[in-house]
Amino acid sequence: MKYISTRGQVEAVDFQDAVLMGLADDGGLMIPRAIPDATDQLKAWANLSYPGLAFEILRRFTRDMPEHDLRLLIEKTYGPSYFINDTEPEDKRDVAPVVQVGDLFVLELWHGPTLAFKDVALQLLGNLFEYILERRGGKLNILGATSGDTGSAAIYGCRGRRGIDIFVMHPHGRVSPIQEHQMTSVPDANVHNIAVEGSFDDCQNIMKSLAGDLIFKRQYSLGAVNSVNWARVLAQIVYYFYGAFNVLRRTGAKAVRVSVPTGNFGDVLAGWYAMKMGAPIRQLILATNENDILARFYNTGEYSLGEKVVQTLSPSMDIQVASNFERYLYYRVGGNARRLREMMAEFSRTGSLRVKPGENGLVDADFAAARADTQQVLETIETYYKQHEYVFDPHTACGVAAAEQLKDRDLPILCLATAHPAKFPAAIAQATGRDDLARHPAIDAMMHLPTRCKILPNSKQAVREYIIETLG
Repeated sequence: MKYISTRGQVEAVDFQDAVLMGLADDGGLMIPRAIPDATDQLKAWANLSYPGLAFEILRRFTRDMPEHDLRLLIEKTYGPSYFINDTEPEDKRDVAPVVQVGDLFVLELWHGPTLAFKDVALQLLGNLFEYILERRGGKLNILGATSGDTGSAAIYGCRGRRGIDIFVMHPHGRVSPIQEHQMTSVPDANVHNIAVEGSFDDCQNIMKSLAGDLIFKRQYSLGAVNSVNWARVLAQIVYYFYGAFNVLRRTGAKAVRVSVPTGNFGDVLAGWYAMKMGAPIRQLILATNENDILARFYNTGEYSLGEKVVQTLSPSMDIQVASNFERYLYYRVGGNARRLREMMAEFSRTGSLRVKPGENGLVDADFAAARADTQQVLETIETYYKQHEYVFDPHTACGVAAAEQLKDRDLPILCLATAHPAKFPAAIAQATGRDDLARHPAIDAMMHLPTRCKILPNSKQAVREYIIETLG
């Protein structure tokens, strides 16, 4: 399996090279040259354990890794250390358990060390980085940007690893206090937190700009942990198969619809890849908050910036420019890299691009999209707690609210639960009137730890100089 760039100006590379490259050297995103068809494997995969299913899926994308090494790496990733903060009994622990809440099914993706879905991919990515560097030698200096959970999950995936330094930018004052504390309380010497005086989009632009400076990228061995790194998306494909198989066993249905709260399009893109591989998923429900550029696109065909990023109760979704959307557009234009480059240049110039809907009036039948504002999110949290005694974090509640808007009677809906509610206690208290529902012992213990973070202006040059100074 070879990997190419969406912008068509990078030579095809193997999987491990794509992982280390992160953002493609031509400014595009790395994608597999072909999407494997797993339709004839569904019956054999339906009852596999999570690590067993991960191995079967990943080995189709990682031909340059010995299968024995891949299996060991997966077992290490999803072994006992993954559940270090899980409160479930040891014999009931699962990377992605499914629970029924009312007439919806919920895929709980927050059982990892930072209590967020990002752990599923970033624990694997940390192990991949270490595996590759052990065999090739050298160092890797990772530069990431986060709107919330990516930062802490990336830090926990890379902390203390030999040959790796990690620099994570977050928008100063725009992540939840718990998300900020999870990042800045990690004392390992290879972890460097940067609070940028701007929005997440500003952080992401700085990251892409520095990664696009090829002399700087090569001189300082820059890598990426954001979902611009293909390995992030690949790891997330697994839980779409796993969750769908679980619901089908319970209901006897032939397929499911999956509701996904999204900001940077990486999580829902993984679901789209799973569909293209043959997963029993009929449609993806794309949920946004007030920052609804993606919902507007799938309902109108227009991808255009709003006036500004709106701060909401779901900060990980407070994004306008979705990095991974470029991967989807590449397939939408039939793999025409030149046309893709033109579209991205147009968007960079005007803040807008447009895709013509099909004859059926739909932009893409694989997606339905809905927006849930802050009031709807609060009402969803309150309603499901009162009716089912189940507490959603605000991101998950956004996905559930979208699922409620777009329900049909034909297929069961699986909603992705992206974070433990204890990461957002203020939102839970606001919705339910109770401040004792969103608690977790790991978070309670963490909040007493000292923190360290460098506050920098919203400037590529300031971040560049800090990296150089830190690395000596």
